[in-house]
Amino acid sequence: MTATEPPRNDVAAPPGAVDPDYPLERVPAGSRRGPAAVAIVMAGFCFFTPTMVTGGQVTAAFGFSAYLAAAAIASLVLALYVATLGLISARTGLSTVLTARLVLGRAGGKWASVLLGGTQVGWYGITIAVLGDLFGTALGWETTWPVVVAGGVLMAVTAYKGFRGIELLSWVSVPLMLVLCVWITLRSFEEAGGWASLLAVEGDGSLSAATAMTMLIATFISGGTQVGNWARFSTPKIRTFWLLLVGVGLIQGAMLFFGGVGTAAFGIADFAELLLSMGLIGVGLFLVVANLWTTNDNTAYAYGVAGAELFDKDDKRPFVIGGTVVGIILAVSGLGDAIGGFLTLLGTLVPPLGGVMIGTFFLVWKGRDPGTVLDAAPLVVWPGVIAYLLGVATAFGTNALAIGIPPLQGILVAAVAAPVCSAAARVVTDRAETQ
Repeated sequence: MTATEPPRNDVAAPPGAVDPDYPLERVPAGSRRGPAAVAIVMAGFCFFTPTMVTGGQVTAAFGFSAYLAAAAIASLVLALYVATLGLISARTGLSTVLTARLVLGRAGGKWASVLLGGTQVGWYGITIAVLGDLFGTALGWETTWPVVVAGGVLMAVTAYKGFRGIELLSWVSVPLMLVLCVWITLRSFEEAGGWASLLAVEGDGSLSAATAMTMLIATFISGGTQVGNWARFSTPKIRTFWLLLVGVGLIQGAMLFFGGVGTAAFGIADFAELLLSMGLIGVGLFLVVANLWTTNDNTAYAYGVAGAELFDKDDKRPFVIGGTVVGIILAVSGLGDAIGGFLTLLGTLVPPLGGVMIGTFFLVWKGRDPGTVLDAAPLVVWPGVIAYLLGVATAFGTNALAIGIPPLQGILVAAVAAPVCSAAARVVTDRAETQ
């Protein structure tokens, strides 16, 4: 195959493959799954307790009625963003970090692996820290690090098994968590005295609109950017887009709504703490653990794939183990206390990466896999790198100035800059060749 020969996705899996999840190559047609498998995995990923906690924090600052509008906008932005990236990977068979390798070059692809893999390790630590706090509060334990360590190890098992293990767990956990959230909502209506009373709840004004929107979008922006890790297994392509658009929009919106309504009604932003205050110790522990597990196995899978690309090793499993160890260390050291700043950082660095991939795929590659052999990608693709940096600068600048929706602006600037920078690079190259 030449560097630009169209990839063959119609062949069976290569014999003797080290890792059946293809961390360093396109997923062949013989290993593709139906879109329902990808949809349930993403649903399990979206059912994320810290998303509800963030929703509660923003509700406390904004009041419930203003929060609902902010949550709807954030959910729509995330749904469009995730579905578009999912379509790219469904068409190419490439994971997010491998797409980034073609868009940014081999060196730029390493940055994407560090950024996405690193943030997912951070989220892994935050999630198992939440698990430890939940058990400590529910059972009155002062020492929770054994729970953090045991939970961190167990949650990585399904990720180590690969896509199939994650899918099976998601089919069990998602319906149970949905039932619990609906029940909490009904209790919230009863506690507040109806819908009108909830809408009358006011906030304390402690967050600017720009910061609040960055936080709401950042709760899932890193994981959502890595949708390609699972969408690359999907077929047919366009159905994958619509399933992701509707599924992510509804579930993300629901998670934010459930977090907000509990805070408005009971004044408790932490969803797990809310369950315990209602006396749901056994049921609450079981369902929240299942929820955290379906999120964290996706998280571990994501940093495993990123690690495989970073070190050019055709096996994600050693990096699942290594990232899990780091995540446990971070959790034990108290990473969860810094979640606000972490979310703001994610909301500025990660979205432009997705934006430059979207702009390059649709406006430079014309919606098709370019067919580039992955090992033959240039060291640096300057148009992509420059477009990404412009998007990051926009997100940082507008967040600092409290203008608009910084993550969305970072995505749009990077997406528009990608074809512009690519065209400028072609002009420079053509002039150099004619001289």
